[in-house]
Amino acid sequence: MEIDKLKRVIRRNTLIDGSRRENGAEHSWHVGMLAMTMGEHAPPGTDLERVVAMLLVHDIVEIDTGDCFRHDLPRSARPDPSPDGPGPEALAAADRIFDLLPDDQRVRLRSLWDEFEERRTPEARFARALDRLVPIMANHHNEGGTWTLYKVTARHLADSVRIIAEGSATLGAYAARMVESSVARGHLAP
Repeated sequence: MEIDKLKRVIRRNTLIDGSRRENGAEHSWHVGMLAMTMGEHAPPGTDLERVVAMLLVHDIVEIDTGDCFRHDLPRSARPDPSPDGPGPEALAAADRIFDLLPDDQRVRLRSLWDEFEERRTPEARFARALDRLVPIMANHHNEGGTWTLYKVTARHLADSVRIIAEGSATLGAYAARMVESSVARGHLAP
């Protein structure tokens, strides 16, 4: 019953066709499907089932925190010095939500969430790459979409492109080309 609430978390990013904003459950499903279909871009030996599992739980804390839109605050003003580390609200939400589960499930699913946040394994880096790739793809294919609305620039996307490249060199290059193309077409400010 609790995870059904993720369907009510409306994200800032839109569907690729720009018709409406996506919800948290749709986003998690989408990046999970990307992991299954874009696995050839993962580092050799990457456990894709683990990647999919991570992506299914990675945003579950948004049930309590709401959408975490990374362009809301300048990097220097973010509560966590890491551009990606979970803040205190996300940690409290993870504690509450995962503690609802029986011990064996709590340990397994919380471990996946922590691994995604820490990005120390090839699986976590690939999962994070896909998570960052989805909004770039959507905005690139819908004439700037939320980039224009929230005044996101190519400079703002540099961290995302770097994180994508850390998880997959080929997807990092693809993301960089989409950003460059969006700037050239006037759909993204430099």
